[in-house]
Amino acid sequence: MKNIALKLRYDGTRYHGWQVQKNNVTVAETVEDALGKLLGERVRVTGCGRTDAGVHALRYCANFHADCTIPMERMPLALNSRLPGDISCLEAVEAGEDFNAILSCKMKEYTYRIYNARIPDPFERDRSYFYPAVLDVETMKRAAAQFVGTHDFAAVRSVGTETKTTVRTVYWCDVESAGPVVTMRVCADGFLYNMVRAIMGTVLYCSEGKLDYRELPRLLKTRDRRLTGPTAPPQGLYLSRVWYDGPVGEMMAR
Repeated sequence: MKNIALKLRYDGTRYHGWQVQKNNVTVAETVEDALGKLLGERVRVTGCGRTDAGVHALRYCANFHADCTIPMERMPLALNSRLPGDISCLEAVEAGEDFNAILSCKMKEYTYRIYNARIPDPFERDRSYFYPAVLDVETMKRAAAQFVGTHDFAAVRSVGTETKTTVRTVYWCDVESAGPVVTMRVCADGFLYNMVRAIMGTVLYCSEGKLDYRELPRLLKTRDRRLTGPTAPPQGLYLSRVWYDGPVGEMMAR
């Protein structure tokens, strides 16, 4: 029995998130079905996080246990022949017996993309948040910086997933612009439900003048979700990087 880690990429537009659900098509279910056809046995995959409906992944890690004789270098081609075109296996590696895609993860980075223009681009549809109002990128940068550090992030999360603590450490939260695309990247040791989308909504409120970025440290201390910005739409959000030790970490860094 091998413990195999996969490096995946997917467009989450037509999926109801990663996690298997009873009545909706999900990424995990689709990957499990493809692995089952490939290996001739029932397979259960463990993912590095529960991306929501409509959220994408540039780099996603999942692992599974199976009696697999396919060489790791051939696994991506073999698996992709059974996956739909909006999910791709980029690499595979045999992991240690104790490796777990979610429990072994050290850090994650999410990227949020805004298409900031008067006219929408059809090629950006479902892959960015179309935002026609003028953005104050410098104010957005200052607002994003307020989230860096170890804080209680209850004020920027949605209720839905139970957790022992709402304290997380954010290593960076940066905003940059290139043409009409404004991008925010957030890296942390873990994320609460809808945390990145709520941070994005709060940063946008600061750009609009509805919140003062200098007030954000105080608002975080209130732990009151009603005092911060709205939850930004899912289609602009991507899981962009995940960090691990050992051979899985080397695979995910490429």
